[in-house]
Amino acid sequence: MSRAHCKRDIAKTVAQTASSSSALLKRLIVTRVRPHRGRIFVACFFMAIAAAATAANAWLMQPALDKIFVDHDRYWLYLVPVAIVAAAVVKGVATYIQSTLMAEVGQRIVAETQVEMHAHLMRADLAWLHQVHTGKLVASFLYDATLLREAVSNSLTDIVKNGLQLIFLAAVMFYQHWQLSLITCVVFPVVMVYSRRLSRKARKGSARSQEETGKLTSILSETFEGARLVKAYGMEARETERTRVSVMERLRHTMKVTRARAASSPATEALGGVAVAIAIMYGGWQAMDGKATLGTFASFITALLMAYQPLKSLANLNTNLQEGLAAADRLFRVLDTEPTIKDAPDARPLAVTGGEIRFEDVSFAYGNEPVLANLDLTVPAGQKVALVGASGAGKSTILNLIPRFYEVSAGRVVIDGQDIRQVTLASLRGAMALVSQESTLFDDSVRGNIAYGRPDATQEQIEAAARAAAAHDFIVALPEGYDTQVGENGLKLSGGQRQRLAIARAMLRDAPILLLDEATSALDAEAERQVQLALRRLMQGRTTLVIAHRLSTVVDADRILVMDKGRVVEAGGHAELLAQGGAYARLYAHQFAEAS
Repeated sequence: MSRAHCKRDIAKTVAQTASSSSALLKRLIVTRVRPHRGRIFVACFFMAIAAAATAANAWLMQPALDKIFVDHDRYWLYLVPVAIVAAAVVKGVATYIQSTLMAEVGQRIVAETQVEMHAHLMRADLAWLHQVHTGKLVASFLYDATLLREAVSNSLTDIVKNGLQLIFLAAVMFYQHWQLSLITCVVFPVVMVYSRRLSRKARKGSARSQEETGKLTSILSETFEGARLVKAYGMEARETERTRVSVMERLRHTMKVTRARAASSPATEALGGVAVAIAIMYGGWQAMDGKATLGTFASFITALLMAYQPLKSLANLNTNLQEGLAAADRLFRVLDTEPTIKDAPDARPLAVTGGEIRFEDVSFAYGNEPVLANLDLTVPAGQKVALVGASGAGKSTILNLIPRFYEVSAGRVVIDGQDIRQVTLASLRGAMALVSQESTLFDDSVRGNIAYGRPDATQEQIEAAARAAAAHDFIVALPEGYDTQVGENGLKLSGGQRQRLAIARAMLRDAPILLLDEATSALDAEAERQVQLALRRLMQGRTTLVIAHRLSTVVDADRILVMDKGRVVEAGGHAELLAQGGAYARLYAHQFAEAS
């Protein structure tokens, strides 16, 4: 590739980056800053007061020298110190008010963004959530939102506060000596151009650093949650090394950002020194010729030195801003991912009359991997239908399509004659209770976990559901009974206890349609017997779809469907299927032999 082509490509990339940054900044201002414009305007007013007080200190150097030390004027001897103290007090109060207001704006931006992001993720498709690692989402939720505050709140504060200070100090400089001011101001554009080049490196390094933060969060989450497995297989050293590699890679990219930030300081120091040197040389020459007083020159130099700090902050500003824009880009990409499974514009509430579920010529694929093809099946209203078969046969897919966790690729799913895509998601899922083999519990009390689907349930209703699920006895034996905290994902309970709480939760929901995915898989024989009796009572008059591995739990089903490679290969009652001597009979015989 020729040098000319390389230059064109580089120019194109720079232009695209600038355009992207401009669009991101505009979106940040519109969506994050504008709602807080009232507080920001008040803060800017007090920033202007603080900037004016800063400039007043520089201006007061002239009467302090000329009137007091040269002219020995007693009036100014009393006036100047009082003015300096007053300026300091005004600046202190104004700085406190604007700092508090802008800090509140920044924290509110973080809080509102996190709430919005969480709500968006709760509406996201399960398929999309399963593709994105949880650790990356957590890192984005925590760290990117904080960097967003840096981009919006802190950067906005620095722009206004330091910009106003420069304006007021420049006014003092031009008032005292406009020719010298023009000469020293030449260095300002040089500082800005240099800092802009450094900011591009900082944004790239920040993006890579956040990616590594997401990876590190994922590794930590996996190793802490799987600590038992790590220890059982003696993999502590491997996991420590994996963590070390991620930490060091994150450190490498973080140091790139740190070096880019630090590089602006030497340039600003050097150019600031040049400006002061020019001022001393030119101002001293004029003072020797009697064209400027000592007070005028001292006031000018004071304003120039005071302007150095806000200039330095503005030089670093673009670097910090680019880090925040990189975080904003990642956050907006998450927020812009719209769910594909949502209510149709004319969606109506589901009207459950009996609870019949029909799959009509349904096909489904995970990506390019087909799972179901032209499937037709019916779960009659008020009956218990069981799906059995080998892993990967499509049983869980069928169950997940009913509450629209996934969308059918072709065909339709119908409940009481209503296409589930034409009813509201809230009414569809509100008509169902789900118990899966992964008994998900939250770090809440036993009562809170049972009442998760019905937060307004009374204690009597909660206890009735727990008794029906054979859970009441072990609950009252816990240290605080129904108020006992179960720990993260119910780690303080056994697997069987967690499963019984999940079943109690489904019982309390009292929905007309039950979806049971290996609902008794974690129970011992006695607890399973008790729960099966409770489930039989619960299933009376309700439509129930059961996925079962142990055939002994579905022998009383009204209809058993044997699945194989996304198709129903056999259907009938337990005795009927055994008599046929087909796939179900072989599967039953195999399990019976294992049990024996």
